[in-house]
Amino acid sequence: MKLRVLSISIFTVLISSGVVAQSKYSSTPPEVSPMPMKPEMTEIWEPEVSVVTPAKTLGDAPSDAIILFDGSNLDQWVSQKDSSKAAPWKIIDGKHFEVEPGTGGIQTKMKFGDIQLHIEFSAPDKVEGVSQGRGNSGLFLQNRYELQILDSYNNRTYRNGQAASIYKDVAPLVNAMRSPLEWNSYDVIYTAPRFKADGRLDSKARITVLHNGVLVQNNTTINGNTFYIGLHHYPEAHGDDVISLQDHGNKTQFRNIWLRKL
Repeated sequence: MKLRVLSISIFTVLISSGVVAQSKYSSTPPEVSPMPMKPEMTEIWEPEVSVVTPAKTLGDAPSDAIILFDGSNLDQWVSQKDSSKAAPWKIIDGKHFEVEPGTGGIQTKMKFGDIQLHIEFSAPDKVEGVSQGRGNSGLFLQNRYELQILDSYNNRTYRNGQAASIYKDVAPLVNAMRSPLEWNSYDVIYTAPRFKADGRLDSKARITVLHNGVLVQNNTTINGNTFYIGLHHYPEAHGDDVISLQDHGNKTQFRNIWLRKL
């Protein structure tokens, strides 16, 4: 009997001193010491990031770009009226091309979805017309969503129809247009809309645009096809599609067009 009492006393002392672990039925959880963090635990080494060589001149194409126009030819483009025919617009001095009014728009041979795009444009050398009648064209992403091209230099028009607007949808943050005798640039980051398997819209298209280096569309939501008349919406599901440039009756000029698939 004395031996049992002594054993119970020793066990009580060991528990109180922490030498013996408490029962799994204890109401007090055991202390857990997390593993100390080390710098290498948050370092990701593989796969290595791919190398792209940037252009030496700002605005020129990087090494992984698809060149849509570099001054030499319009081989990447076809007529929008008849995609089996060559683009009917004129190359001037081997440097740029211009709209041939009345021939219709042009579109790329290739189809695209998410892209980074660079395009340079200029209003016609001779300033004619006002509002939407002056230096009007348009860059259509996936052949549906228009980023407006217009001579908005000292030329008032409706704010969601001026240069760098998402046409009849979202006005640009500012008007960064240069004079008609100067070249302008758009640098575009475009995210295509997504659709569910049953054709319903999952997420709308989004666009960021820098106009002559100035942010004018900041991750802007595109609310659907940019119709001339009526509210914008997404009438049908679609995948990658062509990029097109609009013939709006003005001799708008273009050069240095390239893009990167994202």
